[in-house]
Amino acid sequence: MEQANHLANLPIKCLQQEYPNKLNQLLIDDSELLSPKELHPVFYGCFDWHSSVHGHWSLVYLLNNFSDLANKEEIIRKLQINLSKENIEKEILYFNKAHEKSYERTYGWNWLLKLQLELEISKEAFAKPLAENLKPLTNLLIERYTEFLPKLLYPIRVGTHSNTAFGLTNAWDYAVFTKNDAFQNVIKENALRMYFTDENCPFTWEPSGTDFLSPCMEEIGLLQRILPETEFLKWLKKFAPSLFKKDFNWQPAKVSDRTDGHLVHLDGLNFSRAWNLFALSNQYPKKFSHLNKIATIHLQFSLPSIVDGNYEGEHWLASFALRAFEVKK
Repeated sequence: MEQANHLANLPIKCLQQEYPNKLNQLLIDDSELLSPKELHPVFYGCFDWHSSVHGHWSLVYLLNNFSDLANKEEIIRKLQINLSKENIEKEILYFNKAHEKSYERTYGWNWLLKLQLELEISKEAFAKPLAENLKPLTNLLIERYTEFLPKLLYPIRVGTHSNTAFGLTNAWDYAVFTKNDAFQNVIKENALRMYFTDENCPFTWEPSGTDFLSPCMEEIGLLQRILPETEFLKWLKKFAPSLFKKDFNWQPAKVSDRTDGHLVHLDGLNFSRAWNLFALSNQYPKKFSHLNKIATIHLQFSLPSIVDGNYEGEHWLASFALRAFEVKK
């Protein structure tokens, strides 16, 4: 409980903190020179749009799982202010600009669908109206996914925002939860087209200097979702044979300067590895129980750093830690 309260304090602090702010904005003319809050009345805090989205998810997740969470009423009030119907409508207007069709593709889209899912599964009274408010933006992003994925001829395999595999994971979970067969088919068909023939992922290439996602493990996390057990394990044996070895070892990524907004990404990489390793260990304990220890080492290695007072990591890393804890339990 104490750890939950600590992790909640970070998104509470930044959810309505407008500055510093990084706008990933394409300007057509000077009429678009507006403040972050004017442009994005829901997701203007926590430094950038996507970090604000998963900051909102973090708080809803914590409210769903810790009934005695400190500052509960304050958190709900902040969520209700931000996720109002009127604010969501303004976010949709931004996404509907002709020159912003690719805005936050697919990293921010993926987190927004996770936020939508968390609101929809919640038993808390505040959540249902907010889920209904957010749904039109979610539906728009599902349309964007459906339009975009067939056009993406090659997957993006980097360890940063545009990583295609991660960008489909939460989307798949939401498609399954809502029994949206058409959306599931779009994700599955394109994921298999891009990834099913992959072999021998180069684990030794990780980490790249500013990764916050594990390219190898995020691909595994996606295929683990969409393939049946026999087919998945057969694929995994070709893609990541080293994971099957009981003496497999993987050292956590080290951060040389946590005041550097890019170098601190590597703490996120440790959490990304952790949540995917936990997922394998949980689903296939007879084959991958040895991965649980490695996942725990990665989680514990970076966990102390997310409350170190540096906004470069504070504004987003709590969400990554919670994502790992969500899978670990």
